[in-house]
Amino acid sequence: MTAELVRGQNHPLSQSRLEIRVSAGTPVVTVAALGDEDGRIHGVEWVAHPGAPTRPGLEVSRQAAADHRLAVDLDALADTVHRVGVLLALPAPAGGQGPTRFGAVAAPFVAVTGLDGTEMASYTITGLEAETAVIALELYRRQGAWKVRAVGQGYAGGLAELLTDQALPQAQQLAGSIEEAVTRGLARSVQAPPPRPSDGDRARRTATPAHHPDQSAATAPQGDPAAETFRPSGPCGRTPGRSPIPGGPTAGAPTGR
Repeated sequence: MTAELVRGQNHPLSQSRLEIRVSAGTPVVTVAALGDEDGRIHGVEWVAHPGAPTRPGLEVSRQAAADHRLAVDLDALADTVHRVGVLLALPAPAGGQGPTRFGAVAAPFVAVTGLDGTEMASYTITGLEAETAVIALELYRRQGAWKVRAVGQGYAGGLAELLTDQALPQAQQLAGSIEEAVTRGLARSVQAPPPRPSDGDRARRTATPAHHPDQSAATAPQGDPAAETFRPSGPCGRTPGRSPIPGGPTAGAPTGR
């Protein structure tokens, strides 16, 4: 049975290999930060983020998205790691478009599940307003056992302020590199295809001038790129007697097999 947590509540974890699922309704960036017993992050190598999505025992998404699945293997974490913080942040609006605070979007939902999808605990992060980054959940080790705690601590200053509050010395630089990685990921995204032309437009585009039956490519006007690059002749558009591969056998020539 799923434990529906409220802020500050915790719940024991019965498995070591977990998925943390995030549903935000708008693209968000996910980050997982490792901490010691005091919650201190010792360096950038303790943080999994879109620019460095895998760390021992952790894997996060490579770019912003409305839904995420983070992989956690508690047994693969170093003995010095006692906490795993799951952080969410709004990416910088592209072209001035997109939400600039969590208060303007639906409350993010996070759930801890087993590898078979069975939910152990869930948390809906309510009460956010001007914040642009939030510590959603924290997995923590206490007397050899792991638990999950609903945190919901938001930061109006984004990841830079959040990571600074976690005592990371390179907080500003890391926040900047995460933003750059997210921007590169958005640039690599496949663009939406252009609108399909109507039937009338398609007919106009495909119509070609009528040719006399005796007219051939050789009589095309000089300087016409189509005449210079396309020479229909043999099968598959190859010129008879010419190999499609330099140094290869010519079409119709014996191959010796």
